[in-house]
Amino acid sequence: MNATLVADLTILVLSLLVGFEVVSKVPATLHTPLMSGANAIHGIVIVGAMLVAASAHTALGYVLAFFAATFAAVNVVGGYVVTDRMLKMFRKRPVRPAPTPMTTRDELS
Repeated sequence: MNATLVADLTILVLSLLVGFEVVSKVPATLHTPLMSGANAIHGIVIVGAMLVAASAHTALGYVLAFFAATFAAVNVVGGYVVTDRMLKMFRKRPVRPAPTPMTTRDELS
């Protein structure tokens, strides 16, 4: 195995472990707001996918760049959708006008 590949795999595994530990320590009430904001940050991953696509010279490189860009775009859109749904929960509902009292037959005559 190449030393660079071993270093890259080590970083990947360590980042997965640290990410899992950090996310698992977040209380359930804060999980959705934090994750929706974090997903929106994944726009950086789209830029990385474009850089991979620009430097790809094989069919495998193009396929990997396509999947990276697709998954990153889904993650960004999902982050904004979750954030929008969450913010809708805190909007004030429009005030309905009070119902008017019904008129009786005696008042109509």
